[in-house]
Amino acid sequence: MEYYKKIPLKDGRECVLRNGTPADAQAVLDNFILTHAETDFLTSCPDEIHFTVEKEEQFLKSRTESDCEIEILAEVDGRVVGTAGIDRIGGYAKVKHRAGFGISIERDAWGLGIGRALTKACIECAEKAGYTQLELEVVAANTRAAALYESEGFIEFGRNPRGFCLGNSYQELVLMRRALR
Repeated sequence: MEYYKKIPLKDGRECVLRNGTPADAQAVLDNFILTHAETDFLTSCPDEIHFTVEKEEQFLKSRTESDCEIEILAEVDGRVVGTAGIDRIGGYAKVKHRAGFGISIERDAWGLGIGRALTKACIECAEKAGYTQLELEVVAANTRAAALYESEGFIEFGRNPRGFCLGNSYQELVLMRRALR
């Protein structure tokens, strides 16, 4: 799936949202490692990341060629500062209407409107792909992200009080969904 859009940021700069391609593999991998080191709100810890540039190239190629999944990059000043994507939940008849949504943005780019733009882009792509429900999990303590998702039409449908485990402590996950056209 392909996507391309330019958006103005709150600081006056421009952000390009576009689907990632194999040529972006190193930049996407670098961004993934950075964002996962900057916050505990993402699924993996930095020391768990063992992707290679070659695997990232394959992943981005598969998303570009897919008609139902995508990885969207946010570029500011020619540099990848965030990514977001949709993944189908499954191909079986009972779940093929559902897609999962994930997003990460480096800390220096928080508060500029990139999260909202990437969320809207993924909603648009999910609708284009024919999904009727988009789903995500957000750490309950990540109130800014949860508020953003709510403002974009996501509603809470459950909680997992022991969704993430960091050492001896747990983080609650809020399960959210958004109906699509």
